Amino acid sequence: MPESPSDQRTVPAAVYLDSSRSIAERVQDLLSRLTLEEKIGQMRHPAEAIPRLNIPAYNFWSEALHGVAGNGRATVFPQAIGMAATWDPELVQKVASAVGDEARAKYHEALRRNGFTGMFQGLTVWSPNINIFRDPRWGRGQETWGEDPYLTGEMGAAYVRGLQGDDPKYLKVAACAKHYAVHSGPEKLRHVFNAKVSPRDLYATYLPAFEKLVTEAGVEAVMGAYNRTNDEPCCASEFLLVKTLRGDWNFQGHVVSDCGALTDFHQGHKVTRDVVESAALALKAGCDLSCICTYDHLGEAIERGLITEADIDRSLARTLATRFKLGMFDPPADVPYAAIPMSVVDSPEHRQLAYEAAVKSIVLLKNKDNILPISEQVHKILVVGPTAANIDVLLGNYHGLNDSLTTLIQGLVARVPEGIGLHYRTACPLSQQVELKDWSVLGKPDDDVIIACMGLSPLLEGEEGSACASDENGDRAQIGLPPIQVEYLTRLARGGSKVVLVLTGGSPIALGELEDLMEAIVYVWYPGQEGGKAVADVLFGDVAPSGKLPLTFPRSLEQLPPFEDYDMTGRTYRYATEEPLYPFGFGLSYTRFTYSDLALDKNAVQAGESLTLRCTLTNSGTVEAEEVAQIYLSDLEASTVAPLHSLIGFQRVHLKPGERTTITFTVTPGMMELVNDAGERVLEPGAFRVTVGGCSPSERGVELGAAAPVSMTFSVGA
Repeated sequence: MPESPSDQRTVPAAVYLDSSRSIAERVQDLLSRLTLEEKIGQMRHPAEAIPRLNIPAYNFWSEALHGVAGNGRATVFPQAIGMAATWDPELVQKVASAVGDEARAKYHEALRRNGFTGMFQGLTVWSPNINIFRDPRWGRGQETWGEDPYLTGEMGAAYVRGLQGDDPKYLKVAACAKHYAVHSGPEKLRHVFNAKVSPRDLYATYLPAFEKLVTEAGVEAVMGAYNRTNDEPCCASEFLLVKTLRGDWNFQGHVVSDCGALTDFHQGHKVTRDVVESAALALKAGCDLSCICTYDHLGEAIERGLITEADIDRSLARTLATRFKLGMFDPPADVPYAAIPMSVVDSPEHRQLAYEAAVKSIVLLKNKDNILPISEQVHKILVVGPTAANIDVLLGNYHGLNDSLTTLIQGLVARVPEGIGLHYRTACPLSQQVELKDWSVLGKPDDDVIIACMGLSPLLEGEEGSACASDENGDRAQIGLPPIQVEYLTRLARGGSKVVLVLTGGSPIALGELEDLMEAIVYVWYPGQEGGKAVADVLFGDVAPSGKLPLTFPRSLEQLPPFEDYDMTGRTYRYATEEPLYPFGFGLSYTRFTYSDLALDKNAVQAGESLTLRCTLTNSGTVEAEEVAQIYLSDLEASTVAPLHSLIGFQRVHLKPGERTTITFTVTPGMMELVNDAGERVLEPGAFRVTVGGCSPSERGVELGAAAPVSMTFSVGA
């Protein structure tokens, strides 16, 4: 029976209430009991209550990018791009499982209290965002898992598995892969933009992660994007929804529109004349649920002959099936996840998990003369900067709330040993350009170390409507630090200070001459509620940094194609030929790692054969630490445009000083395939190079201190 305070004895015995029957049988039985008006009332994200069947109202719109969002107290994990920097799918799955537990507990508590669930209180969470972060100007890139389709697929799939759970009958929560597809800005144009993309880029870059989440991770829902792709609105695309998603990939879940996206059909894209035609077009293409009220007009669409009630039944059957999988029509005692207690919310275990994720996300970009970790023999530390005491930079966007958020300055205060002088001043504003009256530095300071907490915040980058200090609807016109921060840091360093720069943000930051002026640079993303403690522990060496960049940091905008251009030429480590500021996969440690003795079990294979590689990884330094060993493949004789390098595997390894291990990996025929100009995956004969190292193949990476990679070539016969 549905969980509700109402008297459930008024509901007659029915197949849809019989949990021993198949979901298909139960869905069809429930459909047969609904009037057309009741069906239409279930087709938008706030599904209406059906009192005569004792079905409470349910709001499909909930968010969980890095914790339960918009619903009060929850554990706040690092933003998705920060979790991507952990390169740790096992950890990400644990985080997502914790998020799912909290969503479950809060859902049942709201239902018990109110008899229904409102927005952000549900079990259909619209996460993860697996769009490719192709351009650092996109404000929503912080929600993604980076620029690489393989890494995005691995991390996104882990997040889905954690959210949805492993019960053979019930979903813990229903995850949603968004925004399908070819969607990554500009935010200003998203309601009118037509993303033109080649078949090669479509299948080599923009679709692989979605395919993996559908065909391997079993994601329950997919959200369509606002824009058009190759002239078709994504939420009504025959190619994306009919041919690819439900045809080629055999997707069995439901499709939801992005919020207001169906209104864009007639107001922005001008592909329909009015809201009725927009609703009909989306429904016929297989968009099953409308976020915002466009589907209120489905009755009019039937009257005009644009759709039939059977079209509504087809889509409603899919969203109802999701609700049955979530146990919404079964007694709570039958649903194992319904017993998750509220005590899991912000539990000590979840806080520890948030701390671990924050620690592993931190990327050490520079460490001149090993100034880090900070010696406990220093006498005086000055902390400056607008993000040091800033809660916004812990949260990122689509966040929950918590009563134990640890800012960067709080983490440092808790960690600095007694007897060391510690001072703090904001020193400069986050972004507004004012006359900088610098009272924190008078001549050469006597501080041993200055920790400058700078960077971006969700005020400067995010989604349209949320980043209130952005002139680009959440995007960034420039990719450097705000000028006021650059001015202050430059004066600080040129005055003789030893500056450790701690950067917050959700996207690449071009540093210009600051890269040379800083003694050390640490990128900490939007690190969640335990961010302050995690950053302090890394700076003082309680744990060694091990995060790796999930995206390339370009030197400047001059290295990038126009923002509106979705062609991958010149973008990301896979296709860019200029050396960046920091390469994809880069991240230093407090120890030294050495890669050696790469060997392949064969130097030549026939098409369809796999080969195995082995490589020795050694901790050659004096600090116990973790390294992310990365494996890349290059097709040296491709007949068409192919990635310069493609990530095909990675392993996170923990080693004590002097310890070594053997990395073993199988290169499969699928990894050797390329996508040709027609969008077909083919395996061509010729020479290939496999590279194993601590970042993507890059002279810049080695110059900056990454371990020298090892590589070998092999050939594939016809």
